[in-house]
Amino acid sequence: MRIVVALGGNALLHRGEHPDAAVQQVNIDRAVTALAALAHDNELVITHGNGPQIGLLAVESAADPALTSPYPLDVLGAQTQGMIGSLLARALRAALPGRQVAALITHTVVRANDPAFERPTKFVGQVYPRDVAHRLARKRGWHIAKDTTGWRRVVPSPTPEAIVETDTVHALLGNGALVVCAGGGGVPVTADHDTGELTGAEAVIDKDLTAALLAEELKADFLLILTDVPNVYADFGTPRQQPVLDVTPAELRDSDFPEGSMKPKAEAAAQFVERTGGLAAIGALDAAYAIVHGSSGTLVRPELAVG
Repeated sequence: MRIVVALGGNALLHRGEHPDAAVQQVNIDRAVTALAALAHDNELVITHGNGPQIGLLAVESAADPALTSPYPLDVLGAQTQGMIGSLLARALRAALPGRQVAALITHTVVRANDPAFERPTKFVGQVYPRDVAHRLARKRGWHIAKDTTGWRRVVPSPTPEAIVETDTVHALLGNGALVVCAGGGGVPVTADHDTGELTGAEAVIDKDLTAALLAEELKADFLLILTDVPNVYADFGTPRQQPVLDVTPAELRDSDFPEGSMKPKAEAAAQFVERTGGLAAIGALDAAYAIVHGSSGTLVRPELAVG
């Protein structure tokens, strides 16, 4: 079975942790331990978030006196793909001796006229107190918005339209490799209508929506979205909270999920199932094997045929 796995940002850096390389390595080792059992009997493509990492690099770039202007987000996104891809690839090779592992810098095409460029919504970087966030916004020209525990920078998050390296991923899978790609949603680029030339875009693409598109383009059987909760909950955070274990795309969309956390995961799962007829699931990282085998998580399946 061909499985595309989307690792949440919590798999790499838990909220409140120092963004040290050693801390991220410990978290990556945990993630790889959870995925190794799946990799033995399946083709695996792994994507990952990069919100904390790209936010840290953006702060460093903005404060670097050697630069006349900060590095753009597409360049910073490529840097995070290289860093996280290397850490994941090394851990995967250690956990799966003899298995080919490739970490691929991946570009995702977006539309230059996507309305998202006029309405930044994607959280990146650390959480700040309100006064600090507003001071940084004035100093660096940032857009900021309130997150669940504080204030964070927000950037444009256009819709992914195509993944440039899909054929390369196909070829690597055909050679038996486990592939790490499309980290942070892929490096955002626009494509010239006449020449196809790619130009970097000042944005960060939602990694779950890119994972759904990647799974569709790769003709994957299963989209596995891993996060820090065991399943989707109806009425999350209220006294009426209940786990949702089995759901269709339409039923999933009828629920009211938080914009910056579960909503993009739910939309990605729904899109993949609707467009392909395959299966998707949302659940906890440590239960990855159990989720694929039907004993944990929230399963998103096609509508059952009537008659």
